[in-house]
Amino acid sequence: MSKLPVSIPARLHLSKDVILTSAIALVSIILALVPTGFEKESFAEVHRPQALVLSVNDTYVKQFGLVREGMQLVHVRILEGPFAGKEVDATNYIVGKLELDKVFRPGDKAIMVLTVDGDAIKSAIAYDQYRLDVVLVLLILFVLLLIGFAGWIGARALLSFGWAALLIWKGLIPGMLHGWDPIVLSLGIVSGLIVGITFLVAGISRKAVVAALGALLGILLTCILALVFYGPFHVHGAVLPFSETLLYSGFPQLDLTRIYLAGIFISASGALMDLSMDISAAMQEVIEKKPDIRLRELIGSGLAVGRVVTGTMVTTLLLAYAGGYSAMLMLFMGQGIPFVNIVSINYVAAEILKTMVGSFGLVTVAPFTAIVGGFIHAKKIHHPKENVVRPAPDLVSD
Repeated sequence: MSKLPVSIPARLHLSKDVILTSAIALVSIILALVPTGFEKESFAEVHRPQALVLSVNDTYVKQFGLVREGMQLVHVRILEGPFAGKEVDATNYIVGKLELDKVFRPGDKAIMVLTVDGDAIKSAIAYDQYRLDVVLVLLILFVLLLIGFAGWIGARALLSFGWAALLIWKGLIPGMLHGWDPIVLSLGIVSGLIVGITFLVAGISRKAVVAALGALLGILLTCILALVFYGPFHVHGAVLPFSETLLYSGFPQLDLTRIYLAGIFISASGALMDLSMDISAAMQEVIEKKPDIRLRELIGSGLAVGRVVTGTMVTTLLLAYAGGYSAMLMLFMGQGIPFVNIVSINYVAAEILKTMVGSFGLVTVAPFTAIVGGFIHAKKIHHPKENVVRPAPDLVSD
């Protein structure tokens, strides 16, 4: 028997997936090239090259118990830019804050801040450790592992990773700095991320449509709950790290509270997408194995999967948020502050609000996806025709 040719719908389905992947790749390239409007490189007389630390002088660094303050003198060789190859003496200011201070040693690579006047360097500051090379190594290893394990799907997942990073860096962050409403902007960005990522990973299919709609409904509910409950919690957006510094850096018009609220459903969006895709994929698998399944049974299967997955996902959110604030919780416990008082502290209340609202979104995304998936996948259900009793044919002997 000759092989049957590939059907036209199959070819169309493949071409649509390729077109979608190519379109998102093209948009990602454009986003990478488009400036944010904040690249001003501070001033024309400021350069930020990397440099190699040749020697250090710790004479002016003083230790006061746990606190180290003073000034470290650093002799460096500049590695790039118009001053490449030039050796200069730089200063590393140590202000007594462990999260901000850094101490250089010979052989380290540093990011420099050079103030120049024409061809002369007026001052040099060793700003921080140069980490881009280590980041690139880690990124390459991640790419190799992802593509090696998942192949073409891994490549598309990698594209979705870049798509998300670019939308946040080139769309969300500069948009909020320009004064756009953080909640409206974040909803638009997250919606674009959800649609792009689900269709990239699952292709143009019912599975992707169900996953996207379920996640979008969950995000919308999360946003509504955040707006409803932030008032009674009396939480101010200044709980965000560096938020107050941002106000004093030339952006006093920013609404920190709305930025904080937008961050609630942005933080939960990844888990919501994951859960909705799990349920949608499970429902598609069920209907492929049992194409005559009833609509009610299909929705019930989606809910059953959702109940199991939700249990671990809610804990995942709690662990993710708690891990970032473990030192703060240790501080309060170490000081003997009662638990009832701890939950009312501003920073803790902000994390409780973020965790609980995100968990509400996770719990509700399961029934959203199951119900939406039931009606969308229902078109693939093949109802068997009722058996018609027919009389047996007469047997005629020759």
